[in-house]
Amino acid sequence: MAEPRESLISDDRLTDLTPDELTRFSRHLLLPEVGALGQKRLKAAKVLIVGAGGLGSPLALYLAAAGVGTIGIVDYDLVEASNLQRQVIFQSRDILRPKVAAASERLKALNPNLSVVSHHFRLTSRNALDLIRAYDVVADGTDNYPTRYLVADACVFLGKPNVYASVFQFEGQATVFDARHGPCYRCLYPSPPPPGLVPSCGEGGVMGVLPGILGTVQASETIKLIVGGGRSLIGRLWLYDAWLARSLEVRLEKNPACPVCGERPLITELVDYESFCGLKNEGEEPIPSITARELKERLERRDGIQVVDIREPHEMSLSKFSEAVAIPFGQLARRQNEFDPGKDLVFICKIGQRSLYAIRALREAGYAGPMFNLQDGLNAWAREVDPSLSVY
Repeated sequence: MAEPRESLISDDRLTDLTPDELTRFSRHLLLPEVGALGQKRLKAAKVLIVGAGGLGSPLALYLAAAGVGTIGIVDYDLVEASNLQRQVIFQSRDILRPKVAAASERLKALNPNLSVVSHHFRLTSRNALDLIRAYDVVADGTDNYPTRYLVADACVFLGKPNVYASVFQFEGQATVFDARHGPCYRCLYPSPPPPGLVPSCGEGGVMGVLPGILGTVQASETIKLIVGGGRSLIGRLWLYDAWLARSLEVRLEKNPACPVCGERPLITELVDYESFCGLKNEGEEPIPSITARELKERLERRDGIQVVDIREPHEMSLSKFSEAVAIPFGQLARRQNEFDPGKDLVFICKIGQRSLYAIRALREAGYAGPMFNLQDGLNAWAREVDPSLSVY
C-alpha cells in the first residue's frame, strides 16, 4: 500500500525561525530528517485535537513542545478529580475548570509562541465540517463511538488525515486513517458495537500510564505527517498491552465496499451519530428516570420500590450501596424472576449509563414491570445525598 511521504504543509506557508526558536528546537534541527525545513513546517501546521482527556493530554503537550504552530482543542467537559490519574496536562487546581481553558494555559506556559484555539463546545454533525476544515491534521482522542464515527467520516469528506488511538483497561491501539492513501475508520469498524457491550474507561477503568503511551504515539505520527518522510501507520494498526508488555501490528486494507470511502459510497454526508450507534431508539418508549433525592424520599417511605445495583463485584467493593440488591449487568435477563412486577425497579450504576442499557435489555427479554433509571448514577447519590459514599 502506497504511503504519503510528502509533507502536508506547502512551502508557501513557511516562515523563518526566530533566534529563540533556533535555540528551543535545536535538537530537532540536528536531525537530518527534520532540520530547519521540517521545523518550519511544524511551525506552519495546524492540528485539531478532539478530546482533552487521557490521550489528548500527552498529545497536546508533545505537539506544543515540538513546535507545532497552532493547536486547536475541542472539548466540552470540566476537569474532574478522577481525570488527574492519567490526564497529565491538568493539575489539582484545575478541578471544575473547563478542560480547554486549563489545557490552553498549560500549553502556552510550555511554549509561549504557540497559538492555542479553544473550542469549548460539543462536536456535532452541524459544526464538525466547518471546524475540521480549518486544520491540516485531526488527532482523535475521544472515548465514545458517536464522536469517533463523526470525526472519521468528516475527515474522509474533507480529505484530512485522522490520527487515531483508543485505550481500555491495559490495552490500546493506534493508526492513521487517510482515505486518500489507505483505509478509513469504517473500513476497520463498519458499524459500532451494541450499546452497553463495551464499557467506557469511566466504567471499566484504565491504567493511568496507558493513554500516555498511545497519546505520545499519536504525537509522533502527527509530527511525521507534518514534517514529511518516515513510515506512517497508514494501513497498519499498532496494538499494545501494557500489562503483558507486548505489542503487535496488524495490516489494514482499504475496503472497496466501504460505505464512506469505497468505490460506490453510500454515505456522502454526516448523519445522526447518536442514532447510528444505537444511543437513540426512535419510536422506543422513553425510559423514566428518578433523581437521587427522589430515590432517597421513596426509600425513606418504603413505598413499593426495589433498587438493583448492576455494577461488577469489584466496583461494589469500592463503593457499596447498602439499600440495593446486587445483580451484575450480564445476569439480569436470566434472573428477572427475582424481581417483583408489583414494585418499581430502580437500576443503578456508576454514572447512569449502563443502567439505561440494562432496562432496554430487560424490555427485550420480556420483563413488563415498571423500571426506572437513577439519573447520573451513584455519582449523583454521592453528590446530593450521601457525601460519605466513595466516588471512583
